[in-house]
Amino acid sequence: MPLFTGLLAALSALGDRLRGEDAERGDVPGWVMITVMTAALVLAILVPFRTAIVAAITEALASVTTVG
Repeated sequence: MPLFTGLLAALSALGDRLRGEDAERGDVPGWVMITVMTAALVLAILVPFRTAIVAAITEALASVTTVG
Protein backbone atom coordinates (compact mmCIF):
# COMPACT_ATOMS: atom_id res chain seq x y z
CA MET A 1 0.00 0.00 0.00
CA PRO A 2 2.85 2.55 0.70
CA LEU A 3 4.09 2.08 -2.87
CA PHE A 4 0.68 3.01 -4.25
CA THR A 5 0.51 6.07 -1.98
CA GLY A 6 3.97 7.22 -3.08
CA LEU A 7 3.09 6.73 -6.74
CA LEU A 8 -0.14 8.66 -6.31
CA ALA A 9 1.72 11.53 -4.59
CA ALA A 10 4.34 11.63 -7.38
CA LEU A 11 1.67 11.74 -10.07
CA SER A 12 -0.16 14.50 -8.21
CA ALA A 13 3.04 16.56 -7.93
CA LEU A 14 3.72 16.03 -11.63
CA GLY A 15 0.22 17.20 -12.48
CA ASP A 16 0.67 20.33 -10.33
CA ARG A 17 3.96 21.08 -12.07
CA LEU A 18 2.48 20.67 -15.53
CA ARG A 19 -0.42 22.96 -14.65
CA GLY A 20 1.97 25.56 -13.23
CA GLU A 21 0.62 25.23 -9.69
CA ASP A 22 3.86 23.96 -8.15
CA ALA A 23 4.84 26.17 -5.22
CA GLU A 24 8.54 25.27 -5.58
CA ARG A 25 9.02 26.14 -9.25
CA GLY A 26 11.44 28.95 -8.55
CA ASP A 27 12.21 32.12 -10.41
CA VAL A 28 14.15 31.21 -13.53
CA PRO A 29 14.65 34.80 -14.77
CA GLY A 30 15.95 35.76 -11.32
CA TRP A 31 18.53 32.97 -11.42
CA VAL A 32 19.54 34.01 -14.93
CA MET A 33 20.02 37.58 -13.73
CA ILE A 34 22.11 36.41 -10.76
CA THR A 35 24.31 34.32 -13.07
CA VAL A 36 24.83 37.19 -15.52
CA MET A 37 25.59 39.65 -12.72
CA THR A 38 28.09 37.22 -11.18
CA ALA A 39 29.85 36.85 -14.52
CA ALA A 40 29.93 40.65 -14.85
CA LEU A 41 31.45 40.97 -11.38
CA VAL A 42 34.13 38.41 -12.22
CA LEU A 43 35.00 40.33 -15.38
CA ALA A 44 34.97 43.65 -13.52
CA ILE A 45 37.51 42.26 -11.04
CA LEU A 46 39.56 40.29 -13.55
CA VAL A 47 40.09 43.00 -16.18
CA PRO A 48 41.94 45.62 -14.08
CA PHE A 49 43.78 43.10 -11.90
CA ARG A 50 44.60 40.45 -14.53
CA THR A 51 48.38 40.83 -14.34
CA ALA A 52 48.39 40.73 -10.53
CA ILE A 53 46.13 37.66 -10.46
CA VAL A 54 48.20 35.83 -13.08
CA ALA A 55 51.42 36.70 -11.25
CA ALA A 56 50.01 35.49 -7.91
CA ILE A 57 48.80 32.21 -9.39
CA THR A 58 52.07 31.65 -11.24
CA GLU A 59 54.06 32.30 -8.07
CA ALA A 60 51.84 29.99 -6.04
CA LEU A 61 52.18 27.19 -8.59
CA ALA A 62 55.93 27.69 -8.82
CA SER A 63 56.28 27.44 -5.04
CA VAL A 64 54.60 24.03 -4.94
CA THR A 65 57.09 21.21 -4.92
CA THR A 66 56.30 17.67 -5.88
CA VAL A 67 57.09 14.91 -3.44
CA GLY A 68 58.41 11.89 -5.21
